[in-house]
Amino acid sequence: MKIWSLFRPASAPDKKSLAVPDVALMSILGANLSTGNGIPVSIMDALRVPVVANCIQLISEAVASLDVHVTYRDGADEIEVTDHPVLSLLRGEANDWTSSFELIRSIMVDAMVSDQGGMAWVNRVNGRPQEVISYRQGTLTFETDLDTGERKYSLGNRRIAGRDVIHLMPPLQHSPLTLARDAIGIAVALDRHAARLFTRGAKPGGALKFPKGMAEDAVKKIRESWRATHESEDSSGRTVILYDGAEFEAITLNSTDAQFLENRKFQVAEIARAFNVPGPMIGDLSQATWSNSEQKGREFLSYTLEPWLRGLESALNRALFTDDERGRYRVRFDRDDLTRADLSTRATVINSLIASQTLNPNEGRSWLGLPPREGGDAFLNPNISAAPSTEGIPK
Repeated sequence: MKIWSLFRPASAPDKKSLAVPDVALMSILGANLSTGNGIPVSIMDALRVPVVANCIQLISEAVASLDVHVTYRDGADEIEVTDHPVLSLLRGEANDWTSSFELIRSIMVDAMVSDQGGMAWVNRVNGRPQEVISYRQGTLTFETDLDTGERKYSLGNRRIAGRDVIHLMPPLQHSPLTLARDAIGIAVALDRHAARLFTRGAKPGGALKFPKGMAEDAVKKIRESWRATHESEDSSGRTVILYDGAEFEAITLNSTDAQFLENRKFQVAEIARAFNVPGPMIGDLSQATWSNSEQKGREFLSYTLEPWLRGLESALNRALFTDDERGRYRVRFDRDDLTRADLSTRATVINSLIASQTLNPNEGRSWLGLPPREGGDAFLNPNISAAPSTEGIPK
């Protein structure tokens, strides 16, 4: 056990009031999200909807997969720092049992499913962060001042400093899962209806009609005889024999049932809109073309991930640096991995930038992950620069 683990405050049962429980507390207690259509949906029910799980996994893992840098501001220049201790928490292990990837993914997931957002506690020794711990929802909580919006944090029943908490709040003060609860409720209802429909529970296969009334005992005998003859596992292909003027009328799907697949597709798009995720990113290729797929990918970075990244960077900057380092150091996620084009396009762009003397050859090589070469720091246009002299070189 590391020495700084002795400084962790002991967690205790959460004493949050039940007068106005939020989504996180309701999830802990096993309660359901209330929906306008009257369909009770728990947090786990919502996560079992494939498009919901896909959106949350897509956003959280995309953010957690990005490279993290720490930079230092020196006047107008911003210099990358490679030996800052915060980097070991964000690139390696956040604590003894959690990797940095798992930490960032956990914060993102919590921010998308809980109105309290994603939180993690920074354990400091002598003012410097030594580990970051992401607790289960309901252990690390906060109260908000209604006048100023100031948040006061508690770990169990112990007050902790706000500067020691990485806190990523969801947009509009509510998580996307809460805001989309009605759409998710309809998707859950459609999934349940599909299960009943394809197991013959939602609609009977047909009806037997008799021209004259029958006693209850006769109806039971006819029903049992019909099921034994035509609804058993080996009844396929048997000839139907009707008597006493009986008629069989098959029940077909009506127009609403025939549009069942369209209804399910609409709910996929509706939930994706709640998470601001383009359709092609979750496998909905109905409106995707070769010309707009790349554009949708750029929209995913600009309109979906960028707001989350800005909020997470601010939360990390607020909690991970000392008082002396605040404002001078900052955490930055590298977006280049999401905008990186294919090798042919990148080579064309780099060559154009070198030819226009915007980049030198060594800067272009760094974009490709290659080491610098001798003489590569000069800004020259290789298309018009004179070739090296060959005088004195034997032919």
